[in-house]
Amino acid sequence: MTTTEPEIVELPQLAVQWARIRGRLQAEVGEVEYRTWLRQMTLAGLDGDEITVTLPTRFLRDWVSTRYGDRLSALWQAENPAIRRVDIRVGGAASPVPALAESLTAPREQPSREEPPIRAEIALSSPLSGHAGAPPIGGPAWAEERVESRSDLAAPLDPRFTFEGFVVGKPNEFAYACARRVAERPSSQGFNPLFLYGGVGLGKTHLMHAIAWELTDRTTNPVSVAYMSAEKFMYRFIAAIRSQSTMEFKENLRSVDVLMIDDLQFLIGKDNTQEEFFHTFNYLVEQGKQIVVSADKSPSDLNGLEHRLRTRLGCGMVADLHSTTYELRLSILEAKAARAGVEVPVKVLEFLAHKITSNVRELEGALNRLVAHANLFGRPVTLETTHEVLHDILKAHDRRVTIEEIQKKVAEHYSIRLTDMSSARRARAVARPRQVAMFLAKQLTSRSLPEIGRKFGNRDHTTVMHAVSRVTELMERDGTFAEDVELLRRLLES
Repeated sequence: MTTTEPEIVELPQLAVQWARIRGRLQAEVGEVEYRTWLRQMTLAGLDGDEITVTLPTRFLRDWVSTRYGDRLSALWQAENPAIRRVDIRVGGAASPVPALAESLTAPREQPSREEPPIRAEIALSSPLSGHAGAPPIGGPAWAEERVESRSDLAAPLDPRFTFEGFVVGKPNEFAYACARRVAERPSSQGFNPLFLYGGVGLGKTHLMHAIAWELTDRTTNPVSVAYMSAEKFMYRFIAAIRSQSTMEFKENLRSVDVLMIDDLQFLIGKDNTQEEFFHTFNYLVEQGKQIVVSADKSPSDLNGLEHRLRTRLGCGMVADLHSTTYELRLSILEAKAARAGVEVPVKVLEFLAHKITSNVRELEGALNRLVAHANLFGRPVTLETTHEVLHDILKAHDRRVTIEEIQKKVAEHYSIRLTDMSSARRARAVARPRQVAMFLAKQLTSRSLPEIGRKFGNRDHTTVMHAVSRVTELMERDGTFAEDVELLRRLLES
């Protein structure tokens, strides 16, 4: 008795079989569950009797493998007895090669005996991959539906935002060290939750992405990470209520090892969403999972969040990212220019670091604009071209706060009289606010030390130097005082 070898599966035939399998899965599990877990599956290749299916994240891979792996194998074997195994992996959906794309739509002639069999690991885009250039296969109407190339559970990570690309300086070194610790050892005692806060463009999102990259790129013991903005958390929660799938929503979030929520201040005033986040937070921490959260203020200052939630957020590690110093801004510009492979004169970098003090995003945007202009027009980067290209940005930054505005705001904050700023009184209740005002005048204005001294009762420039030095020292030693000064800076810059 002779045995017949399994028939080689033609490429278009394999694609049609995959389309039918997906259709059966969708009918079996329902539209909501299919969209949440299965629609991002991509058929990645055929190697002998093994089919490879990929998903974009480890979390989705693990979930589909655990809950649908056996069913996928059964459907493939029923559809094509030659296939014995289904391998579910992590991988991006690859666009089909041109010859393959044509084979999925053009009428195919009977192959000759010399035609080679299908190669292993040929990238075969599924009917639901949604990639431009992958023509739809004839079949059910849903096969032509466009699908996002990322998980519904988590937002995509920016490949630029890694620890290697983060420039560390005094204003952010503590937050950086905390983020590194969490990336190396999630759920470490005292670091769960990790709460990062600071103004716009100071690096909160960069550090969160860096933690996620570090955790998901591990070669040993990789963990599942869900990163999303607070806004997305709310929208997904509302969608779950509307589709009557709140239990599924809860299970999805509570099955991850690390939950990261960016811009938590967005939940202020959203009581129902706060309630859901509170319960998810408690569950994950009790299970030994890591929480990382960012916001524009410290937990205690997030008025509008429930008190019990603010208390929970403050029970772990709270790390502030202060406004950038001149030295840090210069280091950032040097690193960005080096990474872009562009030579920018030191004088230009120093000028930008002095002039643009608001946030790193604007600083980087100015440098990108300057470099792009130089590349497009073939002109060297000079101070003259910098003024010409960035005239609108520089003009906006010329409109800076005045020493008088600083004195008024600081006097109001510390409940002293405005005249005390220039008086001879040396009581601590007056002298300390006066030193803070001098410090902010040095940071936020372009006035010289003698000019600042004259505005504070004709004091000598050495008095201003001492005030700046003293306030800097106190900010490093006293976190509460540092927050106070930072709050005043943000009020004056807003």
